[in-house]
Amino acid sequence: MPVMGDGNDFIHWLGHDMSIKILMCLEDPSDLVRVSAVSRLWRQFVVENGLSKQLCLRMLPEMSSFAGAIEINNMIETEEVQSNDMERKILEKNHRVYAYLAQGLASSMRTACIARAISASSTDNYPEETIENTLDPRDRIRHSASYWSSEGEMDPSIPESLVYKLIANLCVVTEIHVQPFQAYFQFGHPIYSAKAVRFRMGHQKYPMERGGDAANDPAAGFDSLEDQYIWTYTSPEFPMAQENRLQKFKLPEPALCIGGILQIELLGRVQKQEMDGLYYICVSHVQVVGRPLSEAFDVEIHDPSGKFTLKYLHRGYQCQSLVVAPEGLGADTASWIQSGDRSIEQMIIEGFLGAAAEDDSDDDYLPTL
Repeated sequence: MPVMGDGNDFIHWLGHDMSIKILMCLEDPSDLVRVSAVSRLWRQFVVENGLSKQLCLRMLPEMSSFAGAIEINNMIETEEVQSNDMERKILEKNHRVYAYLAQGLASSMRTACIARAISASSTDNYPEETIENTLDPRDRIRHSASYWSSEGEMDPSIPESLVYKLIANLCVVTEIHVQPFQAYFQFGHPIYSAKAVRFRMGHQKYPMERGGDAANDPAAGFDSLEDQYIWTYTSPEFPMAQENRLQKFKLPEPALCIGGILQIELLGRVQKQEMDGLYYICVSHVQVVGRPLSEAFDVEIHDPSGKFTLKYLHRGYQCQSLVVAPEGLGADTASWIQSGDRSIEQMIIEGFLGAAAEDDSDDDYLPTL
């Protein structure tokens, strides 16, 4: 136990600022949970200084847009402090929400993060060359070419964009893969790639109108698409090769998509079609590598100002759909994941601490996040 001989705690001995600097060097969210389980004092220090929230902000800076957090079962929805008791409840609530959120950020990535195609800035031959074709990895289906094509342009600098809905309103994205289309049925087998790509993530403007997508609308222009969305993340530009392969573009840092909308900007044209002398951009396939946050999390969009509320439903869900089993639990993993009679927060503690939690003689200071 990190307790000094005179009874002063290690955190008291180091001092407030130095303790925060040391604890914020932790990279694994499970380590912060272990810290909060050492003693009542340590948990109080973690909670009062919002260390779990700071860890989330360090991992995903886009979370700074969150105006607050809602815990659905008690509906604490404001950051305004009414009293000391209210302040304590808000700190405890934020600790629970962000500690579980940070733990979920350590889960594995996958490539199937696109739910559906929404719209393209232009489409040459609709519906044969629709954006829907980019969801299929094959470039030929039933002996027919499968790809999206822009309209032709005389000016090669005119951009295009493709918009997709991701599988959750909160997704962490690390890579986007784009494959240009090679027209095997044209002389010389030209490849209609863009010069560069850029990615933007965000949400529909508030209020979100259901059924309002301009999906596959051949009349939808670039300007009208821009009016539908608010972008909370914009990547750097990546040069694109004029090659018939799935080109992988890794973001500088994992990015949080708040709102579940991804736009692929195709910047510049390189290939002119011989029959009409116009420049086109064609895409065969698109993939998104990332992970949705737990089903327990959602986002509530207040207005176009860019502020959101993080919503956390920490009870009433099947635990196996929420909790990612930490490494090292081995055969015991299934037993604590399947136990539905305990709170999710306690299961996180048990998962991270394992048998150590049972061996500790002072159970009073073991936290429920």
